Amino acid sequence: MSKEIVSYPAPFIPFSLNCRGRLFAVDKPVVMGILNVSPDSFFDGGKFTEESSILEKAGELIAEGAQIIDIGAVSSKPGAPFISEEEEWKRLATALELVVSHYPEALVSIDTWRVAIARKAVESGAHIINDISGGQFDPEMYSTVASLGVPYILMHIQGTPENMQQNPSYTDVVSDVFHYFSERIDHCRQAGIKDLIIDPGFGFGKTLEHNYRLLSHLSTFQALGCPLLAGVSRKSMINKALGITAADALNGTTVLNTLALMHGAALLRVHDAREAREAVQLTQQYRLAV
Repeated sequence: MSKEIVSYPAPFIPFSLNCRGRLFAVDKPVVMGILNVSPDSFFDGGKFTEESSILEKAGELIAEGAQIIDIGAVSSKPGAPFISEEEEWKRLATALELVVSHYPEALVSIDTWRVAIARKAVESGAHIINDISGGQFDPEMYSTVASLGVPYILMHIQGTPENMQQNPSYTDVVSDVFHYFSERIDHCRQAGIKDLIIDPGFGFGKTLEHNYRLLSHLSTFQALGCPLLAGVSRKSMINKALGITAADALNGTTVLNTLALMHGAALLRVHDAREAREAVQLTQQYRLAV
């Protein structure tokens, strides 16, 4: 499977999402802007905990090209412990209310693996659930998302954030992740989830080599029939390869975002929306010329 020869660049496959009755028709890759309201996220932890900074960041992301704002209240960096449900909602609720009320044109995604948080978030105006666990941490997630009638981002992770980087191991990372998605997509469909996005989970239980192998074979996952999300923004797969920190990884992020787009990514989850939007525009221009 991972040795299949594919065309390059991989085609962009248009798709649509039903976001609580709002049809989101997509004819080119989408930029999803990250809004972390946790105090300990790996790159921007603690920067967006006040109302003014939350509104400013959300407005900046939208102005620079983000069509989706992904709000996360729990750090999922390697070694991060779980926090209580009460603390997660306390951090999330204000940010969600601010973004929904001030930027009604934006779609709002909630980065959570908890059913109760997902339900309260959608009831408060969120449109998409982004689950780093792919339903592994809360067995009621699939049925809950189906009942809420929102799109679901299904990510691959090996282990938990607290232990995922201790000894990630695969027989073949591309084949193993592909089979994981095949099974999980089937479970999601059986539960009644209609709109699915899949995310290979760069950095979530993967070595540097695993991450780059997944990136180089990203188009393989188009066979699953779901839009592909690539989340490489300022991650260690850039920083370790270049010997830099996340603060210096914008250029590397743009390079990998471009490669992801060329290999079939339909959504880019990023801290920096303008650079991602430009990568989308240029790769689309390139596709027209091929």
